[in-house]
Amino acid sequence: MNFREDIRTFIVDNFLFGDDGGLKDDSSFLKEGIVDSTGIMQLVSFIQEQYLVQIEDDELTPENLDSINKVSAFIQEKKRLIPVGDSMQG
Repeated sequence: MNFREDIRTFIVDNFLFGDDGGLKDDSSFLKEGIVDSTGIMQLVSFIQEQYLVQIEDDELTPENLDSINKVSAFIQEKKRLIPVGDSMQG
C-alpha cells in the first residue's frame, strides 16, 4: 500500500479540484488553506473506510492530520498497532 499516493489523490480530487497546484508532501493542509475543519472530518472518514482503522477524538490533531507526510506516518503507525486478523470495531 502506498499511503502517501492514496492521500495525495484524495486531497487533490476532493479539495483541489484535480489540480495539485504544487502540493508538496509536507504542505500544511490548514495553514495553506487546502483543507478546513470540515475537510479534516472527510479525510478522517476516508482513512477509516480505506484502511479499516479507528481514529479516536484525541488523535484528531495537526500532528497526525496536517500534511500528506503526517497522515501517511499516522496511518502506518495505526496499521502497525492493529493485531493480525483484527479490523475496525464499531
